[in-house]
Amino acid sequence: SGLYLFDLSAGKNRLGGSVLYQSQNQLGQQSPDLDNAQHLLQLFELMRDAVHGDLISACHDRSDGGLLATVAEMSFAGHCGVNLQAPSVDLEAWLFNEEPGMVVEVSAANQAEFMAVVVASGLSQLTHHIGEVIEGRNFVITHEAGDESWSCDELEVIWSQTSHLMAMQRDNPEVVAQEFAQIKQHNPGIQPAVDFDFDPGLIAGYQGQTKPKVAILREQGVNGQNEMAAAFMRAGFDCVDVHMQDLVDQQVDLMDFSGLVACGGFSYGDVLGAGLGWAKTVLFNLRLRQQFSVFFADQSKFALGVCNGCQMLSGLRLIIPDTDHWPDFLPNESEQFEARFSQLSINDNNIFFQGMSGARIPVAIAHGEGRAVYQDASGNAGQVAAQYIDNHGVTTMQYPHNPNGSQQSVAAVSGAGGRVLAMMPHPERVFRSAQMSYAPAEWGENSPWMRMFYNIRLFVD
Repeated sequence: SGLYLFDLSAGKNRLGGSVLYQSQNQLGQQSPDLDNAQHLLQLFELMRDAVHGDLISACHDRSDGGLLATVAEMSFAGHCGVNLQAPSVDLEAWLFNEEPGMVVEVSAANQAEFMAVVVASGLSQLTHHIGEVIEGRNFVITHEAGDESWSCDELEVIWSQTSHLMAMQRDNPEVVAQEFAQIKQHNPGIQPAVDFDFDPGLIAGYQGQTKPKVAILREQGVNGQNEMAAAFMRAGFDCVDVHMQDLVDQQVDLMDFSGLVACGGFSYGDVLGAGLGWAKTVLFNLRLRQQFSVFFADQSKFALGVCNGCQMLSGLRLIIPDTDHWPDFLPNESEQFEARFSQLSINDNNIFFQGMSGARIPVAIAHGEGRAVYQDASGNAGQVAAQYIDNHGVTTMQYPHNPNGSQQSVAAVSGAGGRVLAMMPHPERVFRSAQMSYAPAEWGENSPWMRMFYNIRLFVD
C-alpha cells in the first residue's frame, strides 16, 4: 500500500517553533501556518468522501515531530515497515516541519479511485506520494543523498523512552518494565478470532412478542446505565431504569423483572472499596437482602454485573448461590486507573456465553480496582467465564494484556448455575462494531459481543 501526504503548506516546510528547533535550543524565523483556509475545508470533504468509500486504510495528522514522527507512529501502530521516499528538497525541513497536513495509507487496489477523489477535491497539487508500506520491521528513508534504515523496534524504544521514564516514577515499576519490554517482542496487535453467529436473526422469532423486562440497576455515582440499556434494547428487552432508592422505598419489586443488570461507574466514589458501598446497601437492609436473595435463587432469573456492578455482585456473594469461591476485586497492580482495549478468551460455562467458547474478542476496560484475588489461592477454575489474553491468544499475567494483575487472568466469573455473571470489562460499550477501535469489516453492524445479549434473551424464553 502507498503513503500519501496532504501538504496544506504547499511545500513551505517552515520549522519555527518545531520540536526539532526546540531540541536545538532554537526558535526559528518562520512558523507553520494555514495560509489558505479553503484548503482545510477541501481536505475535510476529501477525507469524508474517502472514508465513506473505504478507500483509506490508515491516517495520521502531521503534528509534533513532523512527518518523520507521523509516519513512525503509523508504523508502530500498524506493526509494519515503511519505505519513505524523500523528494529533492531540504531533507531536514521536509522530515521535521510541523505544517498543517495529513498522511494516509491507501491499498494498491484503491489508489486509482483514491486519486480520482483527490482530483475532484481540487487538492491534487498538494497531494504527494511519499512512500510505501513494506514487509518486515524496518524504517527506510530513500533520498538522493543516500538511503538510511533503522529497526522499527529500536525507533519505538527511543520514541517511548521519555514516557517510560515518567511512568517508572509514577506507576508500579514492575508492570511498567513489562510493558516496555514488549516493544521488542514482535507483538502482532489485536487478533480477534470469532466463529459464531451474532446476527439479529438469532432472536427473529421473538419479533412482535411481549418484551421481557430487565432492571437496569444503578446507584449514586453509576454512569453506565444508558449504554447498557441500549445493548439490551437491541436484544429485544424492555429496559426499566431502577435506582437503588426505588428499591429502598419499595416503589419497585425485583421479582417483577426477568433479570437485573448492575451497571458500571463509581458508586459512592468507590469509598469503602469499589462497589462495596453499593453491596452494603443491600446487605444491611434486611428487606432488600431478602428480596435479592430470593431473586438470585430463582432459576428463571439472571443477573449481570459489569465493572462497578461486578464489584458489587462480588460483595453480595454471601447471598448468591455457588459464589463462595468468587474473588475479591482489588486495586490494579499498576496502581493506576486502566482504560484500555483488551482481549478476552471466552468460556461457555454460563447462559451468557453459550456458543462463544474459545473465541478471542476485543473489549473495552475502564477500572481502578479490577484485580481478581482469590481468598483461596486455588480459586475455582470452573467458574471462570472469561480471561485476559495476549495478542497471540494465550492467557497471561503480563501487563498490559492482563491490565490489572488478576490471578488466573480472570476477567469474569459465573455463579448460580451460570445465571449470574460478574464481569470487569465492558461489553455494553462495544456491542456495535463502530464502537471498536478495530473491527474486521465482515463483522457488519454488530460486534461479537451482541451474541452475549442475544443469549440472555434466549435464556429468558
